[in-house]
Amino acid sequence: MKASDFDARFDAGQDVSDVLDLDAATRPNREIRRVNVDFPVWMLRELDREAARLGINRQAVIKTWLAERLDSRPAA
Repeated sequence: MKASDFDARFDAGQDVSDVLDLDAATRPNREIRRVNVDFPVWMLRELDREAARLGINRQAVIKTWLAERLDSRPAA
């Protein structure tokens, strides 16, 4: 199917899922890369306290806080 035909079907509100290969679909900028970060013990205690309060794990707290901080920056 040509891209213009796909766009026309989509714009008309028609279902285009039959022509998509969802098994091969990816989300850009979502690949994972493992990093190691050293934290002082006091900071780990506070992260663990916040994680327990929220009912999530330490890694989720760190990711959430970093994402919030990065999202709040002015556009470059």
